Amino acid sequence: MKWMSLCLVAALVTAVGCSSKRKVKEVDNTETIAKDFEVKDASSNFRPAWIEDVEAWAEQEKKEEKYRWFAFETEPKVNREIACNLAKANARADVAAEITTFIQKTLAESTEGQAAIDPNSPRTQALRNYVSNNLSERVQSLVHGAAVTKTYWEKRQFMKSKGAPKDYIGFTCAVQVRMDKEVLREAINKASEEIVNKTEDVEMKEKVQKALDKVDEDFLKARRGEA
Repeated sequence: MKWMSLCLVAALVTAVGCSSKRKVKEVDNTETIAKDFEVKDASSNFRPAWIEDVEAWAEQEKKEEKYRWFAFETEPKVNREIACNLAKANARADVAAEITTFIQKTLAESTEGQAAIDPNSPRTQALRNYVSNNLSERVQSLVHGAAVTKTYWEKRQFMKSKGAPKDYIGFTCAVQVRMDKEVLREAINKASEEIVNKTEDVEMKEKVQKALDKVDEDFLKARRGEA
């Protein structure tokens, strides 16, 4: 009897030890998230993985390392043609917007950049004006060769009963965009050079230069999830 009790205790200790080493797994909640629409029609039976994580998709598909991949999806539009035409037309602008946001974030988070764009300093006025008003348009002019490689659309029935503002049909369209990595580097570097040139104060210019020194590499790393 005593021997059996010891065995039970040993078994319990082993079980506790094993359970304490178990790793908590992420739960797939795609089926439990409440949506305010139902998909009534789509260009394929499965929502493509590249919409959610295009870099992971490219790695899984073993795509050429010389390219970087982007994915963008429109807000609901009145028909499929408008949604997809808009998605394709805005492809280059969307790439440029992502680059612009990253450059602005780099300046804001960097010690050097933060000092350089101090909103209370009159010496940074020209730089602040350029970053706020002209950077996005300038980056877009530098981005070229953005090729739309895939499209995916959905016809959605939005329902007020499920939380939508009203009952209506809306079409969304997602595009996958491919760009040469070196073209991206060139666009980012040229934009960075222009930011530095807009900084008139010598001391500030050095700080901005340092903040943006490797912004092209950092951008590509961030897109691959390495930053």
